[in-house]
Amino acid sequence: MSASGGTKAIVAALSANLAIAVAKFVAFLFSGSSSMLAESVHSLADSGNQGLLLLGGKRAKRQATPEHPFGYGRERYIYAFLVSIVLFSVGGMFAIYEGYEKIKHPHELEHWYWPVGVLVFAIIAEAFSFRTAIKESNPLRGKQSWSQFIRRAKAPELPVVLLEDFGALVGLILALGGVGLALATGDGVWDGIGTLCIGVLLIVIAIVLAAETKSLLLGESAGLDEVRKIEAALVDGDTVTRVIHMRTLHLGPEELLVAAKLAVQHDDTAAEVAAAINAAEARIREAVPIARAIYLEPDIYDEAAAAKGTNPAMPPSPDASPR
Repeated sequence: MSASGGTKAIVAALSANLAIAVAKFVAFLFSGSSSMLAESVHSLADSGNQGLLLLGGKRAKRQATPEHPFGYGRERYIYAFLVSIVLFSVGGMFAIYEGYEKIKHPHELEHWYWPVGVLVFAIIAEAFSFRTAIKESNPLRGKQSWSQFIRRAKAPELPVVLLEDFGALVGLILALGGVGLALATGDGVWDGIGTLCIGVLLIVIAIVLAAETKSLLLGESAGLDEVRKIEAALVDGDTVTRVIHMRTLHLGPEELLVAAKLAVQHDDTAAEVAAAINAAEARIREAVPIARAIYLEPDIYDEAAAAKGTNPAMPPSPDASPR
């Protein structure tokens, strides 16, 4: 994912959430609706989350240093993980607490037209933000389903914004339902139930985000297509005859580390091997431009060792390991 695509979706979500947070809080002041208070805190938390994503993207662009020789690309993963914590603690837990209090001490809504009007406005604004995130994601998603895209994306920004916007839309519908039932029945308990449902929804989304970003923080390999391109680029059929084993690791969304042991002809000279290694590096960079750090080790292929499993010919499938 390009940083520009993620930034556009984040800015759209941030603009929508700031406007919605102010509108929701005003509606809470006039109506006393706990759903509106929970939703205003939700929008405020989302705005802070988008600020964290922008900050992470900016810090990830810093140049490598002797202390951090591979750069700061993973900062984007760290700030995405912080987003899941904020969504859980500030958004979800507050909504559950507020919903419990409203169910325990219900009161009738005042000036009902404020929360209803603001919720309709918020649904329209969130739908615009969600549409922007979908539009930015579609070229990168390709033929993957949305769940596959969120699970396999190496750049965290768009999946985070997609889940946040989806959660916001569902939360607004829950809030509208809670307010509507409270008005229809005259029982403020429904407003509290709607608030409680919003809290549960936010916690579920936060758990999904935490699980996905944890996997990125631990370090994920390149996608299966990229692995195949790299393997094809490594072997020239002359000096480099096969890949003995290879490992890849994302240093950031657009930075990939490649380490491989290559089988070369036993009677090749050092100069021929060095030239073949340099040529293989060039082919990798052409096939997979995000491959920034490449470490290739020449060796003599040993069939006996390979048969015992000490020289695995294929790396683990990127989709084989659980998140």
